[in-house]
Amino acid sequence: MAKDSAPQEFPCTLTLSIPFPTAHLARTASQALAVDAELSPLVRRSFSTTSSESSSTEERILKVDYAATTNRMLRVAVNGFFESLGVVLGVMRELDVDVVQGEVEGDLKGVQGLEVGV
Repeated sequence: MAKDSAPQEFPCTLTLSIPFPTAHLARTASQALAVDAELSPLVRRSFSTTSSESSSTEERILKVDYAATTNRMLRVAVNGFFESLGVVLGVMRELDVDVVQGEVEGDLKGVQGLEVGV
């Protein structure tokens, strides 16, 4: 969690570790979810990607740190996050990243959200 949030101001904390098949998908999920700011000033959230302790150095785990003033505020924020995460995972499943990375007809240059060379 960010060091600027004093523990006494935001005593209720939670860290979520969400594994993804690839580092690219973990980064994509982080970018998609980070766009929406927390609705309440009583909740703070930060995103990062990390590698698994037991495996490779590839950062395939999306880590989300939450801090809130009350347990209720933490619960409400995390529930909203899981709804958004469900949408992101559903889109990933439907669009299947293999389609973008494999051979395609036509040019993908300029496609919104496509990172070339990652």
